[in-house]
Amino acid sequence: MGRTRKESIYAQSDVYELPDVTPGDTSEKLGDEWDRRGMARIGKKQELRREFRFFSITGYAMILGCSWEFALINVLSAAYSLSAYVTKNTLNTRLRLVANTSEAMAEMASIAPTAGGQYHWTSEFAPRKYQKILSFSVGIFCVLGWQTSLAATCFASAQQITALINLGNPSYEPSQWQTALLSWAILFLAIFANTVLFRKLPLMEGIVTFLHVLGFFAFVIVLWTMAPRGTASSVFTEFESNSWPTTGLACLVGLNGPLPYLTGADSSVHLAEELKNSAWRLPRSMLLTAITNYITSFIIVVTLMFCLGDIESVMESSTGQPYIAVILNATNSVPATKVLAVIILILVISCSVNGVTTTSRQLWSFARDGGLPYSSWLSQVRPGLDVPVNAMAVSMVFTICLTSIAIGSQVAYGIFVSLNASGLLTSYIICIACILQKRLRGETLPPSRFNLGKAGNAINIIALCFLMVFWVFQFFPAAPSPSPSEMNWSCVIWTSVLVFFMTYYAFRGRHNYVGPIAYVNNDI
Repeated sequence: MGRTRKESIYAQSDVYELPDVTPGDTSEKLGDEWDRRGMARIGKKQELRREFRFFSITGYAMILGCSWEFALINVLSAAYSLSAYVTKNTLNTRLRLVANTSEAMAEMASIAPTAGGQYHWTSEFAPRKYQKILSFSVGIFCVLGWQTSLAATCFASAQQITALINLGNPSYEPSQWQTALLSWAILFLAIFANTVLFRKLPLMEGIVTFLHVLGFFAFVIVLWTMAPRGTASSVFTEFESNSWPTTGLACLVGLNGPLPYLTGADSSVHLAEELKNSAWRLPRSMLLTAITNYITSFIIVVTLMFCLGDIESVMESSTGQPYIAVILNATNSVPATKVLAVIILILVISCSVNGVTTTSRQLWSFARDGGLPYSSWLSQVRPGLDVPVNAMAVSMVFTICLTSIAIGSQVAYGIFVSLNASGLLTSYIICIACILQKRLRGETLPPSRFNLGKAGNAINIIALCFLMVFWVFQFFPAAPSPSPSEMNWSCVIWTSVLVFFMTYYAFRGRHNYVGPIAYVNNDI
């Protein structure tokens, strides 16, 4: 990296150099001494402003996860897999498994709190012989995972709008092009919030987090007090294997239901360079977010199953959103149902706003390390604005193109969006496997402010086992012997992406990408 000016910072009796400090940079941008030390260690210039604190980054991750909200929206998957979800796994066991994954990543986030996240950690912890190609692969899958996640979130937000219109006017039948156009409008709103209003984003996170908590209690209270309830035996003991030969296999396929509550564990990681005292706050925020999101989604799914009523009529709701039919059946009031549906709409739109933030930061960071075509342009940050506008523009174009596919074929759109789960799960598995092999070899890890200590090996192994099961079964169709339209084609798109970018890497990428480890200074 080029050096324009060097600044000596003293922290715990160490002297280190902060690269590329621009005259006029303030502590608000550079952060505290630990932040400056962290940036000096990874050899990166501080280009983004550290606007976030513990509460705002935790609220940010909770809103981007939108756990209980998407549990409502994805009620079909929840209804399909709940018995396995409840009877095969107790709350404490599943909470421990989710916490293991978050703990494994939280430790790495404390060692290297960087917007790069998984691909940076892979580069730093993988064997030197393989770090370059492994970190490049992780970077590509993480980029595509978040890009497709943004498109899916914007499209889901648009579907809430059309559902609300149908609720007020049952004769209205939304078309795919209308939903796509609405998703673009939501995307433009999210871009506006991330550029013009970005300095106010932490404040907005606090307000929306309050609505997130308030909305959760509103839905739970309304359903438990007003909806007709099923019996405990029907919820916890009756299970439909969906034509799979064994109940155990059906349970494993049913794991696809809670996938949205796991993917996105790295959401706040990509804002590490915008969080003050990130090495301490980020890992603890990740754990709090994981635990909170899991508990709320678990409670809302159990509540839905008790209050679902006639599942066939709910699934055939003209709104296209089964949870709206459940609320309407409970309240028998269209205005009340609209109020609750508007809460979901606001929260999912806020999720889209945060999706733009994380997606653009991850893209920008990977470009900063030369992992993409036109990296020098993608990695530009305009001074004064302090946000990666070019990366946002590319994310906007990608989302528009992907949601346009839904106009022609909903099936094709679903195939591409499946990269959200497969891409992010792949990145989690590789980076955790890399730090695990470093532990097993007895190599010393860099110092951190969140250390798993002797429990590290066990936590990493359990997390990997958990993630591998999710990774394998997320490629399975919902039922055996599917038709072409019912087939889960995510394995095809995942393999195609791998082949395409490995070809790109062989001919060009390996010449431009060296991996973040080339800039890391472990003497700091």
